[in-house]
Amino acid sequence: MEEMGELKIFAGNSNIPLAREIARFLSIPLGEAVVETFSDGETKVEIKENVRGGDVFVVQSTSAPGNDHLMELLFMLDAFKRASAKRITAVIPYYGYARQDRKVAPRVPISAKLVADLITTAGASRILTLDLHSGQIQGFFNIPVDNLYATPVLLDYLKRGLNRDHVTVVSPDAGGVERARDFATRLNSSLAIIDKRRVGPSVVAEMNLIGEVEGQVAVLLDDMVDTAGTLTMAAEALRTAGAKKILGCCTHAVLSGHAIEKVEASPLEELIVTDSIPLKPDAGRCKKIKVLSVAHLIGEAIRRTHQEQSISSLFV
Repeated sequence: MEEMGELKIFAGNSNIPLAREIARFLSIPLGEAVVETFSDGETKVEIKENVRGGDVFVVQSTSAPGNDHLMELLFMLDAFKRASAKRITAVIPYYGYARQDRKVAPRVPISAKLVADLITTAGASRILTLDLHSGQIQGFFNIPVDNLYATPVLLDYLKRGLNRDHVTVVSPDAGGVERARDFATRLNSSLAIIDKRRVGPSVVAEMNLIGEVEGQVAVLLDDMVDTAGTLTMAAEALRTAGAKKILGCCTHAVLSGHAIEKVEASPLEELIVTDSIPLKPDAGRCKKIKVLSVAHLIGEAIRRTHQEQSISSLFV
């Protein structure tokens, strides 16, 4: 087997703190790159060190502002490709546009597929991501995709905090049942489902609980929290059903619009998220939000990828 070049980690503007933690975990310096904008708003990228023959990992979530961060990622990939990097892995902790993964109405794009094509064309050799909204998005790429799960990080925190309480893991919609069932199995807890009826994008009309939560700790589990409408309405439904304690547990803290106000006013005692997306200032001030780092999880996947080792044990 041909030996892989030197391992190098670079970051776009969306994930600099996480990239620094990953580089620290791997005991290597964070690569030097300039990612800024010209006066007219165009993105400027310049790699400030030699990457010829290197094994390059670019850490960049396509989180808000999604279009800007996506363009930064594309330009960085193109820069590394033209600088003759041997392999370029796009590390995308949060894959934006993932909810637009199919045609839900006439004359709409499948944006998740288009973004996959753009990333591949820009020069990515493989993708490393975290908790894709839909697993089938892996099939949108014609290059290898490793979709890690934040489950071990979230489970470790919950197991230390729940003691011997009776726990029910709750899926806030039917689409998340498989994720919640797997989580409940590993937590040795029961499972409940909330039947959610939408009347429009990000607008929920009613919720019905399927399962028993009375007198128990309810853990609402989802892959992301965006406007927090679904999460907080589900928390209200669980309080009405008699849950003694309600926790939210999500990988990606999008937290757009009035999400923080909703979380503050909700029955949620704690909202547990990861640092796949850096918190905005108002979210950082919210005492209900607990941030767990996925740096060691992603860092270990990068180390094993670089050394051509299996990472299947990380998919738990």
